[in-house]
Amino acid sequence: MIKKIFLPTMLLVLAYGFWISPDFKEISAGVAIFLFGMLALEEGFKAFTGGLLERLLRKTTDNIWKSLSFGVVSTTLMQSSSLVSVITISFLGAGLITLAAGVGIIFGANLGTTTGAWLIAGLGMKVKISAYAMPMLVFGIILIFQKSKSMNGIGYILAGLGFLFLGIHHMKEGFEAFRDTIDLTKFAVDGYSGVLLFTLIGVFATVIMQSSHATLVIIITALAAGQITYENGLGLAIGANIGTTITAILGALSSNVMGKRLAGAHLIFNSVTAVIAIALIYQLMAGVDVIASAIGIAADDWTMKLAVFHSIFNTIGIAVMMPFTNQLVNFLMRVMPDKKLTTAEPKYLNDSVIELPDTALEAVRKETLHLYDNAFTIIAHGLSLHRHDILSEKDLEDVVKKDSKVMPIDIDEEYNQNVKGLYSAIVNFISRANLNMTPGQTDELFRLRAAGRDIVEAIKDTKHMHKNLKEYIVSDNDDIRAEYNSIRIQLGEVLRRLGEARNEPDDPTTVLSLDAIRLQMEESDSTANGILEVLIRENRITPQMATSLMNDSAYAYDVAKNLVQMGEVLFSSHDPEQRDIDHELALSDEETEQMAIDSMATKRAAER
Repeated sequence: MIKKIFLPTMLLVLAYGFWISPDFKEISAGVAIFLFGMLALEEGFKAFTGGLLERLLRKTTDNIWKSLSFGVVSTTLMQSSSLVSVITISFLGAGLITLAAGVGIIFGANLGTTTGAWLIAGLGMKVKISAYAMPMLVFGIILIFQKSKSMNGIGYILAGLGFLFLGIHHMKEGFEAFRDTIDLTKFAVDGYSGVLLFTLIGVFATVIMQSSHATLVIIITALAAGQITYENGLGLAIGANIGTTITAILGALSSNVMGKRLAGAHLIFNSVTAVIAIALIYQLMAGVDVIASAIGIAADDWTMKLAVFHSIFNTIGIAVMMPFTNQLVNFLMRVMPDKKLTTAEPKYLNDSVIELPDTALEAVRKETLHLYDNAFTIIAHGLSLHRHDILSEKDLEDVVKKDSKVMPIDIDEEYNQNVKGLYSAIVNFISRANLNMTPGQTDELFRLRAAGRDIVEAIKDTKHMHKNLKEYIVSDNDDIRAEYNSIRIQLGEVLRRLGEARNEPDDPTTVLSLDAIRLQMEESDSTANGILEVLIRENRITPQMATSLMNDSAYAYDVAKNLVQMGEVLFSSHDPEQRDIDHELALSDEETEQMAIDSMATKRAAER
């Protein structure tokens, strides 16, 4: 309801402003062009996130100071704390970084955004930047129409910078012309009441534009034209700092609880910083005068003084909040506890992570691992084995001998409750995520989808095998019981090896160990190695038992094959180059089968 009223009202106010003042029209157009430039700049930087940002985040967020530095540098380069906040929420939602690391990035982004004030005050107000805007726009638009993703990204960045410069120029011209007709300084309010009032105006303006940079440009251009007082300009800058949190809050609405916690941290940090700045406003102004005099800024250069003030109060905020980072994280985790999800609900798939290829891929990977964890329990119980026994160092033969009880499990019901819905959510997410990805990323996405299918197929094969297995592992016939227990041991070993591979994703021998599992299953096939033939010939098992064993041996091999194929995708190295090497090292089905045949032929020759 509020949105329906707000938008028409804002449009009517703008239309009225255009009608009564051409200068207001130029200022508004400047703001619009500047905001469009911000959008183009963000689009350009997104083009270069394919793998690079993920690797940077992994290496630069393992402690709070590195996270802080990453926030400063990335915001300085992108000139958008909002973009950095949204990207950070996206990576946090996908589980790529910790909440503490995300908080550090947000702290750094606040300091990095102060470089925008320096650039606008130092360059935009003293140089005719519109002269630089035109060539950037021309070259940028040409590159945007190129098919190459990197060229396209460079084009958007150049066009974005061109529009930023052009927007600043129009705002500057508009305020200077405005000065001749209306003197806005008549509406100045002195003292703390003025600081508070203009802080609120700054919050409101930034919430509407969702860009503290745009608000700062308006403040600095108005200050340069003498349309607002220096003191009121400082209040507006403080308000812009609070208002910029709206983008992170909106981005967190589509994220999981981790994203919401980060948005909360952003709001708390900026609010505390603002309270400190307002409380110490006159002391800070005196400090700005001292620093400005020391670095050669003129006493009446209000725009540069505002840039100094902006940097000082953000630095003070970081100095105050950094020692309490852990307490802030603990507070947010207590206030926003993890939502209790059923095992069939997605943990990582949400709209915030779908924006970037890196986070979309990682979210699918983690959700497929979640799917595997659910499937692990079903398969283990289908084999009448406990999860803790499989993942322990116990000898599985001893485990099987000591516990021959059949575990009660309805595989169909477990599948419908804990797997089917989750698998459907993953497939649906993948169909929406396959946008703006490189061919390599698209291939990886398809491999992850195939891994999910392998998990589902392994459950279905376990279900087919379970009917006979639960009957024969308690059979009075020692031979059939031994064969089915052998299947349980072999598949338990497969699950154990997969657990080891999962814990050591960067071990280059992981893929080879997974191939060894498949080879072992081929060699242990009672149908192929002649054991079944002996049991039938000597009447040690009935024909019905023999048929069941033949079918279930095939199902067991399919379970192992599907799980190994899944493991080769999910448990391979996070490094793309190492992952490609792992895929090359992995044996094909034909190679595995041939090696098994050769191995059995060698054994038979030795027996003769």
